[in-house]
Amino acid sequence: MKKAFFQLHLAIFLAGFTGVLGKLITLNESLLVWYRMLFSMLILLGIAAFTKKVKLLSIKKMAPLIGIGGIIALHWVFFYGSVKYANISVSLVCFSAIGFFTSLLDPLFSKRNIIIPEIILGLLVMFGIYLIFHFDEQYRIGILFGIISSFFASIFPILNKKILGNYDPDTISFYELGGGWFCLNFFVPVYLFFIPEVRLIPNSADLFWLIILSLFCTVLAFNMSVRSLKFISPFTVNLSYNLEPIYGILLAFLVYNENKYLGYSFYLGFAIIFITVVIQSWRVWKTEKSIKIAQ
Repeated sequence: MKKAFFQLHLAIFLAGFTGVLGKLITLNESLLVWYRMLFSMLILLGIAAFTKKVKLLSIKKMAPLIGIGGIIALHWVFFYGSVKYANISVSLVCFSAIGFFTSLLDPLFSKRNIIIPEIILGLLVMFGIYLIFHFDEQYRIGILFGIISSFFASIFPILNKKILGNYDPDTISFYELGGGWFCLNFFVPVYLFFIPEVRLIPNSADLFWLIILSLFCTVLAFNMSVRSLKFISPFTVNLSYNLEPIYGILLAFLVYNENKYLGYSFYLGFAIIFITVVIQSWRVWKTEKSIKIAQ
């Protein structure tokens, strides 16, 4: 059990590094994600050659995984766009809007009733983001990218939930990352037309950080998170992932001294968002506890 908790929190900590690494890599955000997905796919392919866990799927079965991979790719492109047009802290705060979008989209996909408290908490998060958007004009493009990123981020877990029982995690990861890379081959040229990039090939420093990002923050973090599920409930895993934006923001403060460039509106908006996360975590914990008592 202790090992599982260590793996889980190490995975969350590694995920918190994605924003810092995105800032270090100087490539355009669309190319950054193109290389990240390519390297992650190749790493998984190398692992699969030894483990034999990735199964060959028909085109019909591959299609949904490729589609979800495309959504993941778009989420990452706009997330790193937010990092580059604003900063790491702002992009991670905007990522909190995922709760609002999930509260609307999950009932639509799952055909269940909307939960009013989730809508209210989601709106509070959006209000916190609005405070940052309203006062810190220099970050507006980055905030818009961050909100678009959180919208896409809210979709793919809902879709993944429907297919998790059909395939093992290694197969899902390989086809989704490979599918995302495949979709980017059509998306990136269009993106670069509107947001040009002179350099298409990473330099030696970018290549190093891309490999670190792909190996540790993508493949390894996902693998450890899945392994921890063997011993820890999904509720605890999901609750623990609320620490990711906090880790990311603290790393941004430590590495880039971003706290020197953020105004009071950021801290006010962040405080509102943090309080809503605490309230939602308490609600989920209370519900989980009442279910266990009833059983």
